[in-house]
Amino acid sequence: MVDDKTVKEKTVKTEEKQKVSKKKPVAKKTDSKRTVKTATAKKTTGKSTKPDLKDKVEKTKSKKYTPRYRELFDSKIVPSLMKKFNYSSVMEVPKLKKITLNMGIGDAKLNSKALESAVKELTAIAGQKAVITLAKKDVSNFKIRKGFPVGCTVNIRGNRMYEFFERLNSIALPRTRDFTGLSFKSFDRRGNYNFGVKEQIVFTEIDYDKIDAIRGLDVAIATSAKTDDEAYALLKEFGFPLREKPIKKVESVEAA
Repeated sequence: MVDDKTVKEKTVKTEEKQKVSKKKPVAKKTDSKRTVKTATAKKTTGKSTKPDLKDKVEKTKSKKYTPRYRELFDSKIVPSLMKKFNYSSVMEVPKLKKITLNMGIGDAKLNSKALESAVKELTAIAGQKAVITLAKKDVSNFKIRKGFPVGCTVNIRGNRMYEFFERLNSIALPRTRDFTGLSFKSFDRRGNYNFGVKEQIVFTEIDYDKIDAIRGLDVAIATSAKTDDEAYALLKEFGFPLREKPIKKVESVEAA
C-alpha cells in the first residue's frame, strides 16, 4: 500500500510544474537606447533605416571617370562645330567612333615568336587584348595561304579610345623622327582618317631594350562625319597635327 503522504507530495509537484509552464517567457535583455532609436526612426519615416538603391546609384554616377578629351569634346568642341557648320542639333555634330590599330607581320607563319611579341606590344600600346588576323585568300607571290596568320589588330572604343587618342596626339606623334605633321589627303571621303607609324618605340609603353625588332603599325580613326571637311575640323579641334589645307583661290570673272 502506498502512503497518502507520498501521493500528496507528487500531486503538489506536478501542479507547481504546470504553473511554471503557464507563466510567460522572460524577455531577453536589450539595449534601451537601440530600441528607442529604431522606434523613433520608424515613427518619423515609416521606412527601414537601410540605404536606398537610388542613393547608391547616384553615388556611383558622381564618381564615374571621364577622360580629359571627352570633357573637351563636350564642353568646347561641340559648341564650336555647331557654330562653324550651322548644325541645328547636337546629334549632328561629328564625333569619334573607334580607333583601329593594325600591325602586319610577313613571316608570322614561320616565326611564331615574332607574332607573340607583336601581340604583346600592340596590347601594351592599346591597353586592350589584340587579336591575331588571318589571311582571307591565297597570295602566291608572298607564299601565303588562306588561314595563315599575317598580323594582329585591335579596336578601341569608349574611354580607352579617348585615352589612347590623347597619348597619340600629345606624346607619341611628337616623338617621331623629323615629324612635320600629318597629311590632310589621307581621308577616305567618308570622314575616316588613316595613317602609318613607322616605329612602335614612339609609344612610351614599349621598352626599347626588350623588343626583338622595330615594327610599324597602321592607325585608322573612324568618325561619324559625313564629309572630309567635317572630319578635318573635328580632328583639328582636338589639336591633331594635321597640315593646313591650301586656300583655294577663286578667280573673278568679269562680265562681258
